[in-house]
Amino acid sequence: MSWWCRTGATLLLGAGLGAAGVRLLSVRGRQEEQQRAGLLLSSVPVIPVPSVQASELPVSPGGSGVVMKYGFPSLANIKTRESYVTSYDPRTRTASWVIERLNPASLSGPSDRKCCEFKEDNSVHVFHRATNTDYRGSGFDRGHLAAAANHKWSQKAMEDTFYLSNVAPQNPHLNQNTWNNLEKLCRSLTKRYLNVYVCTGPLYLPRQEADGKLYVRYQVLGRNHVAVPTHFFKVLILEQADGRGVELRSYVLPNEPIDEKVPLERFLVPIETIERASGLLFVPNIMKRTSSLQAITDR
Repeated sequence: MSWWCRTGATLLLGAGLGAAGVRLLSVRGRQEEQQRAGLLLSSVPVIPVPSVQASELPVSPGGSGVVMKYGFPSLANIKTRESYVTSYDPRTRTASWVIERLNPASLSGPSDRKCCEFKEDNSVHVFHRATNTDYRGSGFDRGHLAAAANHKWSQKAMEDTFYLSNVAPQNPHLNQNTWNNLEKLCRSLTKRYLNVYVCTGPLYLPRQEADGKLYVRYQVLGRNHVAVPTHFFKVLILEQADGRGVELRSYVLPNEPIDEKVPLERFLVPIETIERASGLLFVPNIMKRTSSLQAITDR
């Protein structure tokens, strides 16, 4: 009987010491793991991106607050600049949309494009940020979403358009010709309308392939995998000077060379086409601010 007691006591003591040893090793293991994690985190650059509520957007002299008179197409990753507002998509390394307000005052001023350079957006985490190196040798232009020429009123406002978060890979022929002509059209409309609100963004549209199925395929550029859009859209919200309401024009252009003989009217589409393709909503927000909305879709 005493032998069984001594054996039991020995087993209990061994189990207790073993459990204590396991707990000690476990504690040490966690401490070492935390130390390793601390070393890892200390080597990773972490850039805080402040959250922005729609109601908290400031109104700068350039009008970045009043730009959103007709609401936000979406509410993810909102950023404000001197005279435009954008929603950034960290997955594609480009904006989902950029909205700007054009009028004669914003189109004139002392700004000099020669003083501007494309630059990284330091407000975007380094993991999700495009760089100039991504574009180098890619065969694509750094295509502005909010155009530099739309913001001559302030050198700072023009420089803000050169953030790579306001840029998307664009076919050079498109960028320098048909897209440029569409930007010029937006500026020319300020002669007929009180204000011209322009929302621009990329699209990634499906295409039917040989097997009869639809696929969304797009190229990515550089080490950061900057997405190359298949198409671009522009939505124009045109305020009539006499207060008669708002006109709406919406365009979709493929990200490829376009014959300059093709008129811009050929690329007019119903606004619903862009809303469905982009996941954005325009009309519900616009109707909150006006009782008269005319969509221009004639080609």
